[in-house]
Amino acid sequence: MDARETLRDWIAESGRIVFFGGAGVSTESGLKDFRSADGIYSEKRLYPPETILSHSFFMSHTEEFFEFYRDKLLVPGILPNRAHIRLAELEREGKLSAVITQNIDGLHQAAGSKNVLELHGSVHRNHCMRCGKFYDAEYIAATEGVPHCDCGGVIKPDVVLYDESLDAEVIDASARALRRADLVIVAGTSLTVYPAAAFLEFYPGDRLVIINRDPTPRDGRANLVIHGLVGEVLDAAR
Repeated sequence: MDARETLRDWIAESGRIVFFGGAGVSTESGLKDFRSADGIYSEKRLYPPETILSHSFFMSHTEEFFEFYRDKLLVPGILPNRAHIRLAELEREGKLSAVITQNIDGLHQAAGSKNVLELHGSVHRNHCMRCGKFYDAEYIAATEGVPHCDCGGVIKPDVVLYDESLDAEVIDASARALRRADLVIVAGTSLTVYPAAAFLEFYPGDRLVIINRDPTPRDGRANLVIHGLVGEVLDAAR
């Protein structure tokens, strides 16, 4: 049987699907991924993007951080693509129990998904480091230099930077969802970023699907591997 037909059958037979996604889920919306040949990390800059997106760089070079952040991570006008829309449909049908995402773009929620576990936070949440006041992404995008709160404090995006820990509650909720899943679909991720890549170890079942444009280090662990665009594959698996 063709791998895409198998995926369609597995989705039809499942009632506790968990989707685990990375940057490749959003590329069909016009966002760049990070680690592909033409991704954000391939661009030549004074500082490597991995350095810019670190807690220490944020604290020591805050203005340079926000210059990169606004340019690369606050992309105006992006909309959910076929992958986001199909996953929201599966949740409404009672088949998908959780979306675990490494993305910070909020596109799953924009498509209508409710149970979204954001491992790396969201650009849509920003808080003053002094008083905790909330600011949305539009506010940050409209500022120049370092954004400051009314109280004078620096506003920090609620995204998990290098050198920072993942949220313990999100980790626990993700682990519970994976342990209970009857089908796990991993898509649009290189599976090289830890600790996120290790989350697959929480899944004890035998229906692990990997959908990605390029091979991943975990392909040998999967029960089904499909190379292709995430939205195209999910949309066809009806």
